[in-house]
This record gives sequence, structure tokens and C-alpha cells, in this order.
Amino acid sequence: MGIVDEVAAVLERSVLPSVIARGGNLRVVSVESGVLTLEMSGSPGATLPLLPRLDASVRAAVPEITEVRVVEPGGAPLGGNVGSGDLEERVRRVIDSEINPAISAHRGRVALVGVEQGWVRIRMEGGCQGCSLAEVTLRQGIEPMLRAGIPEMVGVMDVTDHGAGTDPYFSAAKR
Repeated sequence: MGIVDEVAAVLERSVLPSVIARGGNLRVVSVESGVLTLEMSGSPGATLPLLPRLDASVRAAVPEITEVRVVEPGGAPLGGNVGSGDLEERVRRVIDSEINPAISAHRGRVALVGVEQGWVRIRMEGGCQGCSLAEVTLRQGIEPMLRAGIPEMVGVMDVTDHGAGTDPYFSAAKR
């Protein structure tokens, strides 16, 4: 079994079923000089929250892997569509092109309130406002997606009035 086959087997056993169930996919593009390159397709929200687990699983099972890179279809670096522009403009592009499509299945939406000194302030709307899993969505979905495309971002602050949510996707009673 070659190193590519080993990596594919690790993906199949660890994160790939979760990624596929969430509407995404991963495939091994190459392994060169210890660097594993994976191509992510489908919903970014299916893969990005699982990247730390994926990295740990692959490195533990295949010690020859020293780095894991994820690219978009066609080989563009993850977040490569963010392009140039000021920080606020690039954050807005990630929200519009990656985050909002991923959370729209739960009737959710994220609005950019502002960016100050590297801190991104967002407001969660629709099914996300008042959702009992909003913090999970923020920390395991939205923040990793922003960090992948905007590495100089300091952090994300949720300024949503969750108590005013009228139609949360998961109400507190469903917890």
C-alpha cells in the first residue's frame, strides 16, 4: 500500500463520512515531500470545521505526512477567491460566498457589522438568531471559515441579540 492509499484509508475511517453527510467531499490530490494536498468540494461548512480532526488523524496514522493543505477545485488555495482589498471587504466576500450558503439550509444568515483592529463583529439572523447551537456554529463553522480565508483576523465577536430571536432553528427547549 502506497502513502496515497494510506491517507485515503485514514480519511475514509475518520472524517470523510462526516464531510459527505454534510454535503462536501475530499479527495487526495498529491503527497510530495511530506505535504499532503487535499481537494475540498461541495459545502465549505462540511469540511472546514473538521480540518483540525482531519490533520490530527492523518498525521497520527501516516507519520511521513508533515503538513496538510486543502485546496479548492482546480487547485486554488483555500480562501483563494477572497483576493485583495481591505480586511472588511475580504471578510464580507467570505461571508457572502462561503458562510451564508453553508448556513442557509438552517434558514440562517450572517451579517457583517464591522471590522476593527482585526476583530470581526457579526450578527446572526434568521434561524441562527436565538438558536441553541449558535455558539457551536460560530466557533466550529464561521470562525474556521473566516480564519482559512483571512489569516490576519484576530477573532470573531457575535453581537447578536439572541434573546430577540423569533424562529430559531434549534430552540433552547430542543437542547
